[in-house]
Amino acid sequence: MGIPILALLGTLVLGAADFNDLDTSNSEIRPFIERITADRGNILRYYSVPNAPERRNRLRTFYSAAKTTLGTYDFDKLGQDGKIDYILVRNEINHELLRIDREEKELAENAVWLPFSAAIASLEESRRKMEAVAPRKSAEALTDLNKRIAEARQAADARLRSDNSPAAVRSRRIVGNRAATEANSLRNTLRYWFTFYDGYDPMFSWWAAEAYRTADTSLANYATFLRERVAGLSTNGEAAAPAVAAGGGRGGGGRGGQGGGGAYQASIAAARAGSTDDIVGDPIGRDGLMTELAYEMIPYTPEQLVAIANKEYAWCENEMKKASREMGYGDDWKKAVEKIKTMYVEPGKQPQLIRDLAREAEQFIDEFGLVTVPPVAKETWRMDMMTPERQLVNPFFTGGETISVSYPVASMTYEQKLMGLKGNNIPMSRATVFHELIPGHHLQLFYSARFKPYRSAVSGTPFLTEGWSLYWELLMWEMKFQKTPEDRVGALVWHMHRCARIIFSLSFHMGKMTPKECVDFLVDKVGFEPENAAGEVRRSFGGAYSPLYQAAYLLGGMQIKSLHDQMVGPGKWTNRQFNDAVLKENRIPIELIRASLTKQKLTRDYTASWKFQGEVEPAK
Repeated sequence: MGIPILALLGTLVLGAADFNDLDTSNSEIRPFIERITADRGNILRYYSVPNAPERRNRLRTFYSAAKTTLGTYDFDKLGQDGKIDYILVRNEINHELLRIDREEKELAENAVWLPFSAAIASLEESRRKMEAVAPRKSAEALTDLNKRIAEARQAADARLRSDNSPAAVRSRRIVGNRAATEANSLRNTLRYWFTFYDGYDPMFSWWAAEAYRTADTSLANYATFLRERVAGLSTNGEAAAPAVAAGGGRGGGGRGGQGGGGAYQASIAAARAGSTDDIVGDPIGRDGLMTELAYEMIPYTPEQLVAIANKEYAWCENEMKKASREMGYGDDWKKAVEKIKTMYVEPGKQPQLIRDLAREAEQFIDEFGLVTVPPVAKETWRMDMMTPERQLVNPFFTGGETISVSYPVASMTYEQKLMGLKGNNIPMSRATVFHELIPGHHLQLFYSARFKPYRSAVSGTPFLTEGWSLYWELLMWEMKFQKTPEDRVGALVWHMHRCARIIFSLSFHMGKMTPKECVDFLVDKVGFEPENAAGEVRRSFGGAYSPLYQAAYLLGGMQIKSLHDQMVGPGKWTNRQFNDAVLKENRIPIELIRASLTKQKLTRDYTASWKFQGEVEPAK
């Protein structure tokens, strides 16, 4: 059936409007970034055994060669985009080399519990190199592996009896949790190796099938032992195999947020409603935080960032009291928070609420001309419902091109349903739907795919990824998007939460707070329901996010808002000009966006120096 001519013309006109604004940037370093990105992808897919020494050694060689080549560019002859890209890829290469060193240290700690890991890696590496398989020797190797797993279990039992001091138990939990995740990854690698030959090579199956089943069962049981007995986590007696084939794991490069898929899935599997015992985490220490802050181009110490968060929290508390008084609760703002928690829609109505709140924010953006929203971006965002299991880790909705709605379902207990309703109330949802969609993550990802997309492979910093959406929370608060005191309380709960994230995440990584204390902190300082607070902390330390990810929300938002206030105003840029310009730089450190927008002079050895919150006295 033909397409009506008027409909066709309408489609063409809509398409033409989208194609008026194209990426015309010209960086001399872009071809280099695109090449190392493609080559790194090949290397990671070929050296597919996660955590294997051969993989790390190859990556070291690769990054060292890339660093040498980058040094041959004449920095002073590069354009501004080229200079920014030079600094960006230089930082990425240096950080990856440091990350490999840190990974090697962590795996050495894991090896005490997994002395047989090299034997599994060698089987898959031999297959990958297309070496001829020897069926009988494969069976011998699997039989020997089974014995080595049994020996590792005996040694682990002895180790558990040797020292049960609180410090030893805490250390064992961290390393044991990490080792359990690696054990499941090794199990997946072994399965991938076995299934390549099984059924295709009759002699291989005849010799190796039974030996493989025995070794796989032993490895599954040992992974469960590590998680339950060493890490102290419940798994219902089942070892969860990773969801990916050989080739996953760490070492993919790039900043940002979600990685460590096996660890994330394990955190969901171990999560139990009403408990925080499953939250272990893997603190990197103050020195580790300083390394990460240098990489993200944040020129403050962890203590100074905690001081910034405490100051911002005090502002939030003062604003909370103002709104609380308007609601008739005096200075007891926690009563005002409890009131808005009762303002939720009935079951089944949350998708319509999210849709209406999204359209409300879009109209606000259009009314004030704050940012360019291409028609396809407005047209194509979608909605899904979040599973009950995932809600234990994500108690609130998440977004991007698809907003995932967190809301109670029939299978939950009465207490879980009530907490879910309270945590996803109307005022708190109004404050963050636009964070996830337009002008937040969905619009950001839309631009990132179309303007300087090559930068995402060597950046994707959470300080811009989350900072961009948080910046809109700050800007729309300033523009009085929240008109009622109830809506202001909803917005302030999230603002307090972002302050608390800085404090508890940095304190955890410096060894100053336990996961349980982090949960209690969110309940006391933000007014979260206990289950929702546990979900937030569980997500923060479950292995899916970089160490600074939780701190990056508010700090990144502050960076962009500080730059906005510097550049937008009478006789300066408009809001639309500024916001469009930030989006078109892609997700890179905000200090480098500032350098681009202000045409700042850059040097080859440039390091972070922009004190976006001024001089700060460190927290005591």
